[in-house]
Amino acid sequence: MSTQPVAEREPVLIRSARDVTELVNSGAARGSHAKMIVLLALGGIFLDAYDLTSLAYGITDIKQQFGLSPAGAGAVTASISVGAIFGAWLGGLLVDRLGRYRVFMADMLFFVVSALGCALAPNMEVLIFFRFLMGFGVGMDIPVAMAFLAEFSRLKGKGSKGSRTAAWSPAWYVATSGCYLVIMALYFVLPDEHHGLLWRFTVGFGAVPALVILLVRNKYMNESPSWAANQGDLERAAKILRKSYGVNAVVAPDAEVVKPQAERRGLRDFAQLFQRRYRARTFQALVIGLAQTFGYNAVAYGLPIIIASILAQGALNTITASLVLNLVFAVTGGLLGIRLANTAGAWKMTFIGFAVQLASMVVLALIGKPSATAYVLFAIFALGAFMFAQASGPGAHFMSFASLSYPTTMRGTGIGFNQGTLRVGSTLALFFFPVLSASLGSGVFWVIALAPLMGLVALLAKRWEPVGYDADAIEAEWQQEKAAATS
Repeated sequence: MSTQPVAEREPVLIRSARDVTELVNSGAARGSHAKMIVLLALGGIFLDAYDLTSLAYGITDIKQQFGLSPAGAGAVTASISVGAIFGAWLGGLLVDRLGRYRVFMADMLFFVVSALGCALAPNMEVLIFFRFLMGFGVGMDIPVAMAFLAEFSRLKGKGSKGSRTAAWSPAWYVATSGCYLVIMALYFVLPDEHHGLLWRFTVGFGAVPALVILLVRNKYMNESPSWAANQGDLERAAKILRKSYGVNAVVAPDAEVVKPQAERRGLRDFAQLFQRRYRARTFQALVIGLAQTFGYNAVAYGLPIIIASILAQGALNTITASLVLNLVFAVTGGLLGIRLANTAGAWKMTFIGFAVQLASMVVLALIGKPSATAYVLFAIFALGAFMFAQASGPGAHFMSFASLSYPTTMRGTGIGFNQGTLRVGSTLALFFFPVLSASLGSGVFWVIALAPLMGLVALLAKRWEPVGYDADAIEAEWQQEKAAATS
């Protein structure tokens, strides 16, 4: 980035919202603050994953402390997902109405309050309430974080929208690995008689990174210039480009200012997603999301249950295996997903990922409950293959289908609808997995195998590639054609 003061650089004239979007998409605007905003958005994803994972290991201790039945344990586990349903639906609308910055800051407050509330919960009811509140923050955060990743990235090449929206996957698995590292550290620090408190310390620690993000928000965080421009505020968009990108953006005297339509409210916002030009994409993104979310929640959040009960391993082996599976298989898979996002594309990577997941679940179902060490290791490798395929395929790229199929004006709504609706699948997985694993044992893997199978069918129904697609440009052309037809 040039060291020349912004005011002394050659002015870049801004005449419309499209000029702002093209400036970002072309890669001409590449400021250090913009990169920090991307990192902070990924920090929000990190918090989402950490908070969702933090109780996965401790659910056994929670059942003992509060005397929970399998259904009660399912309610505690699923409450965060129920909150995320409503948080995503509302958050998606607010992201497009109020802007990305305000919603992101509200998320961080949700994370701080809910993490501390869960850690200090005296009974099941209080724990469920704060888990719901935590889920509400998680649900709100996904649309705003993905909007930031898409709108502070160029269209193609290094640091593109496709690779940065896929970057949420390794960030997610780094968080889950970090969660298990915290659990392991506490396991050795706390006396044996206090190991039942591991889950409380782990959950409470989730407030720390949220507080850090709140402390640095004034220096680095900013609104999306594309969103500001589409709200008709070109002056604000130019100011953001100067501060976050180091571009001497100036609004031209003949600039075209178009205010957003004020009559769109509530369900009408969601109805846009089902207009003819977006309908097929909306349904496909939703089915892909449901498939990957159900499978991921059942396997990733069920890892401690799978390893401890089905694979009959002790506490330390359970923690270690969960950490290794996340760090070795999932994180590396997520990094591969970023690497291949621009060359292979989201459709191909997602298809391959679902195919590997299906094969992994069939292998685990056939192995059953292993007795020999070799079969235990083979089963853990199959779990690792599932998570590698998840992180590099559907886990990384289902967000690309949800984020890059829509223009800036409806991106938050599209992501929020997708996330809120597919959370229904994750809620069912989180609620029923403890029950199904207790009753079916290794037979639960046949049920999980239905998820990647459904994803493969959705991909074969429509070969749509969102990576490299300029949704804002296509929407602008459509609006021009519509205006010409009515004039």
